[in-house]
Amino acid sequence: MTTDDTIFALSSGQPPAAIGILRISGPDAGKALASLTGNLPEPRVGTLSKITDMVNKALLDQALCLWFPGPNSATGEDLAEIHCHGGRAVIRAIEGALEQIDGLRRAEPGEFTRRAFIHGKIDLAEAEGLSDLLFAETELQRKAAVRNAGGALSRKVEDWQQRILQLSAQVEAELDFSDEDDVAPAQADLLRQAVAALVAEMGSLLARPRAEKLRDGIRVVLGGPPNSGKSTLLNALVEREAAIVSDIAGTTRDVIEVPIALGGIPFLFIDTAGVRERGAETIEQIGIDRAHQQFASADIILWLGEEGQGPRSDNLVEISSRSDHPEYRGKGEGAFALSPVSGQGMDALVDFLIQRARDILPDADQVSINARQADHLATACNSLAAMIDESDYLIVAEHLRMARKALDAITGRASTEDMLDGLFGKFCIGK
Repeated sequence: MTTDDTIFALSSGQPPAAIGILRISGPDAGKALASLTGNLPEPRVGTLSKITDMVNKALLDQALCLWFPGPNSATGEDLAEIHCHGGRAVIRAIEGALEQIDGLRRAEPGEFTRRAFIHGKIDLAEAEGLSDLLFAETELQRKAAVRNAGGALSRKVEDWQQRILQLSAQVEAELDFSDEDDVAPAQADLLRQAVAALVAEMGSLLARPRAEKLRDGIRVVLGGPPNSGKSTLLNALVEREAAIVSDIAGTTRDVIEVPIALGGIPFLFIDTAGVRERGAETIEQIGIDRAHQQFASADIILWLGEEGQGPRSDNLVEISSRSDHPEYRGKGEGAFALSPVSGQGMDALVDFLIQRARDILPDADQVSINARQADHLATACNSLAAMIDESDYLIVAEHLRMARKALDAITGRASTEDMLDGLFGKFCIGK
C-alpha cells in the first residue's frame, strides 16, 4: 500500500440514499475533481457543479463539490468530496468516470483513516476510538468511543510523555554535566516522588475494566442440566424465539449466542447444552464440553440446576425457574425465583443484570483502554516502578527511555505494519 497514488470511494451509506458522498484523496485529487466539473472550486466552499463524463461529455449528475487542499484536510493530503444524489446508477456512473482518470484507484478498507494517521491528523489511540465508534450500538459504547476518538486517552498519554521527558532531561543532565556549576543536579527524592505519582496514575487506569468489555458486551451464560429451562429463559430475556424449546433432553447441542441491549448496556446471552454426567452421546458431549468452556469465560452465570451443583465461580447466580409449576421447588436465600412463561420475577432478574453489568463495565465518562493499550501501559508502569529504588542513574535513564517507548506504542509513534493492517482493515471502504 502506497500513499503516492490517489484513491477514491463512496464514504456514505450504501445506495439507494438521499445523498451519496464520494471521497477522493491524494496528489491527483484536485485534477480529478476539475476533470469532472471543469474547474476547481474555492477551497472549503461548497459549490454546486455539473458532473460530466470526460469521454462522452455526458451529464452524470449535479452535485455539491468541496475541495480541501492538503495538509489542512481530514487525510492530511489533497482531498475532494462529491455530494451527489444517492441512487445506485448515479454513484456507479461517477465511480466509473473516476476510474477512467489516470493515477486513481479504488480505496482499500480503512485507507482514508490510515492516511490521516500517517500524516499525523490522528494518532493510533484516536483511530482505535474511531473504530469503536463505527461499531457502537449502545449509548454507553458511543460515549466511550467518542471520548477516545476525540483524543482523551492521547492527551493523557501526551501528559505522561512530557513529564517523563522532563525527568529524563534531569537525569541526563546529572549524568553529563554534574561537574558543571551551571547545571543543577537532579534531586533523588524529588525524582522518586515524581515517578511514584506517575506510577499511581497509570496504575489507576490499568485497574479499570478494559474497553473490550464495553464493545463485546457482558457475557451471561445460562447453565444447567437438560430440560432445566435454559432456552425458555433465554427467549424470555431477549424477547424472541432465539433458542428451540423442547421436552426432549439434549435439544440444545451447541452454544447459542444472542447479543442484546438492556437498559442501554450491551449483553451477550449464551445458551449452552444441558450439563449431565451420564447418558450423553458423542455430539451432545461435545456441546457439554463447550458449555464448560463458556462457564470459564462468563461474566455472569445463571445456574438453573440443583443448588450448589453449578460450576465453582464467584460470578454464579442461582436461578429457581418455573416458579408457577405445580412441582416447583425453590432455592435458598439469594436465588432468583421466576417464571419465564408468566413473567413472574423477570423484571427483578433484568434489574440485577443491569446493575451487575454497571459494576463490571468501564465508566463511559472516564478514559478506558483496550488490551493492546493496557499491555504497553503496563510496560511503561513497570519500567517506572523499577527505578524508584534505583540509585544508578544510567539504569534510571534506561528505565525512563523504556517507559517513553512503551507510551509511544500506545499512540502509534512506535508501531508495526501488521498491527496497522489489522486495525484499519476493519474499517469500511470509504473510511
